[in-house]
Amino acid sequence: MSKVVIIGAGGVGNVVTQKCASHPEVFEEILLASKTLAKCEKIAKQVKENYNKDIHIQQIDAENVPALVSLLKDFKPSIVINVALPYQDLCIMDACLEAGVHYLDTANYEPKDNPKFEYKYQWAYQEKYAQAGLMAILGCGFDPGVTNAFCAYAQKHLFDEIIQIDILDCNAGDHGHPFATNFNPEINIREITQTVRHWQNGKWVETPPVIEENCIHFTFNYPEVGPRESYLLYHEEMESLVKHIKSLKKIRFWMTFSDTYLTHLRVLKNVGLTRIDEVEFEGCKIVPLKFLKALLPDPASLGTNYKGKTVIGCIFQGFKDGQKIKKYIYNICDHAKAYQEVKAQAVSYTTGVPAMAGAMMVLKEIWKGKGVFNIEELDPDPFLKTIAENGLPWEVQDFSGFLPE
Repeated sequence: MSKVVIIGAGGVGNVVTQKCASHPEVFEEILLASKTLAKCEKIAKQVKENYNKDIHIQQIDAENVPALVSLLKDFKPSIVINVALPYQDLCIMDACLEAGVHYLDTANYEPKDNPKFEYKYQWAYQEKYAQAGLMAILGCGFDPGVTNAFCAYAQKHLFDEIIQIDILDCNAGDHGHPFATNFNPEINIREITQTVRHWQNGKWVETPPVIEENCIHFTFNYPEVGPRESYLLYHEEMESLVKHIKSLKKIRFWMTFSDTYLTHLRVLKNVGLTRIDEVEFEGCKIVPLKFLKALLPDPASLGTNYKGKTVIGCIFQGFKDGQKIKKYIYNICDHAKAYQEVKAQAVSYTTGVPAMAGAMMVLKEIWKGKGVFNIEELDPDPFLKTIAENGLPWEVQDFSGFLPE
């Protein structure tokens, strides 16, 4: 049994904490830390009600490395699960290095002043973590995370060569709000207003952002939820999969958006509320996107009346025994069922369960190594078995549907 520190008490932090509490045979003691102590207190109360387990809580600024080091040296965890903001990743990685603690996150680093996420900043820690004899596991949510594990599983069991991967992320749920984001608004909006990229024939190809009229999209018929408009989007797991999946010639990421959502986002961008630079307002300096975040519903609060399902998976094209084949691996998660279990909507649930499972792989020494790892570099079988046993079952099917060229 081991100790774990969870940093971040939003919707995902809630799921991670409750799922860790459901496995006391692995997670003996849990410390939940956040800048907002009230959020920790609320989650601790839920854990006590659901699992009759007391957890430790502490207020912490994730960007204060000395304070983080002090916390880690005092509590002595075996691993830190980072579900804070992506631009805090390096601070937490530094603290883990100094304190001698394994590290795991769900989203890769991006600088505060530049909404461009890429792995180079965290991959640069490879030698430091290797020399310290520690593991740093990057992107262990659903996408990235489970989608990477699907790719590793397909490469290990289903294909001799994978030529093309299409990752499709559909949220067919309805939260009842005119406009809201399913995870941290600041990070969500920074992500989907970027120029789109996909990998094809050895290079990155750029296309317009999803809020532009000439963006690329098509209608895909998702299992159980039916046709949904799916937009080409850049997503971080493509960068690592290009590096680690042999023979890959093309990879794309698609996400569903409603017309209402995109219209709201276009208006917000046009009036300047998605800006990440400081502006002066009545003698104070504010960041418009941070102000917008304060106005929007807290993603952790969306689960109450959320209906519908998420469908996230990967379509693979390649060769097995000389024959061209296509396979579809996916998970379906129900918002209402997730809320019934852990008082969270499915987007938080599908991120939190894999984060717990990845930490379990490290603590049980199923995943072992020194350095920095993406999920597809690790054995997918025990990880995928664990998420299936903890609320995220997955399916493998032959694929015969339509994908754009």
